[in-house]
Amino acid sequence: MPARRYALVGTGSRASMYLSALAGAHAGDGELVAIADTNPGRMDVHTRRLVAAGLAAPEQFAPADLAETVRRLDIDRVVVTTPDRYHADYVVAALEAGADAVVEKPLTTTEDGVRRIAEAVERTGRDVLVTFNYRYAPRNSALKRVIADGLVGEVTSVHFEWVLDTAHGADYFRRWHRQKENSGGLLVHKSSHHFDLVNWWISGVPTRVFASGGLRFYGAENAAARGLGKRPGRGTSEEARGDAFSLDLRASEANRELYLENEGHDGYLRDRDVFDPGITIEDNLALVVDYAVARGTATMSYALNAHSPWEGYVVNVNGTLGRAELTVVERGAVLLEGGTVDPSMHPEEVADDETRPVSERLVLQQHFGTAREVQIPAGEGGHGGGDALLLRDVFEGPSADPLGRTASWRDGVRSVVVGIAGNASLATGQAVRTADLDLGPAVKTLLP
Repeated sequence: MPARRYALVGTGSRASMYLSALAGAHAGDGELVAIADTNPGRMDVHTRRLVAAGLAAPEQFAPADLAETVRRLDIDRVVVTTPDRYHADYVVAALEAGADAVVEKPLTTTEDGVRRIAEAVERTGRDVLVTFNYRYAPRNSALKRVIADGLVGEVTSVHFEWVLDTAHGADYFRRWHRQKENSGGLLVHKSSHHFDLVNWWISGVPTRVFASGGLRFYGAENAAARGLGKRPGRGTSEEARGDAFSLDLRASEANRELYLENEGHDGYLRDRDVFDPGITIEDNLALVVDYAVARGTATMSYALNAHSPWEGYVVNVNGTLGRAELTVVERGAVLLEGGTVDPSMHPEEVADDETRPVSERLVLQQHFGTAREVQIPAGEGGHGGGDALLLRDVFEGPSADPLGRTASWRDGVRSVVVGIAGNASLATGQAVRTADLDLGPAVKTLLP
């Protein structure tokens, strides 16, 4: 089978994983033909890296010209790594031009985006792959295996708490994510990972969502209430030096090259202050979600906190035969020698830095039985070892997998509707049925 011809839209930091794969481990599985971004400087950065790795320089084009480029260059697949609000635009454009799409989570951020993608898939018959790398992390696969093997019986409820530390969590309040119109808020941008895990773990479909939450730590009003005083305008400044909540783009080569040196093209600031006015996303969130499962219903209680001193998650799955408990500390406090916080490390590097201690434990206890620890295979690389396995499926094609880790656009819909319904619940104070969202007839069969 000849190598697929790829185009990529969106050359921020998230694109690096895919471009590095095509320049390295998967160079024989795909040819990178073209890249697009609204910022020519960022395209140039990645082009230099690709050429240095031995690849031919890809053609650069404007995102608005995606459809024409797909047709002219005979592109097979388009990788979409733009800000979330544009995912639907470029997925639909790729499908209608005759290419398949690979899209970073979330699939999209709005009801309209879901509807447009679903209709485009139905109209064109093309394929959309959503890259949920956390499915591939060995610890999450181990929990899936425990549930799929029936060791907890029929699932009745799930408790899921995820905490982001103040290196990683704060970063969503510096970037474009801080505006809900761009990201859908953390319920869509970040939590779609978590909702997908639950959908996949319990083979369930979300049916009803009630949400509560707010901006309670970051933002100007909270800073004033805590008496934080005058804040630096941005992290890359002498004024911000030593400030634990500021990000200095000069301290990371990746940040300096991609963002600081290219601000002049579009005015995008990667290092805004997390205590600015006008932030419209929440940093504390809690949900109750009902699911349709094989026999009846199950309920999840979910919590997300974006300003914890450590990062990780706790999942408890209750069933008719017992309970499984997965506890993961992805990272403890991010400290320099001497106990001071390191504000300079690139937040995505912080989140995935495998040199730091990670503790993970999966415990199974059946009714009237003795608790036993379930062995978790070792994983290497980003997202607990999930990234490499995901990239293998993306570029080589899914292998036979009894756990069904490859995610389609349908999985993307079922994850993102929890966040979309959650945002509607936050706005109205009422529980929202996912089937009542305006998603169009092409999605009706996915939501009971």
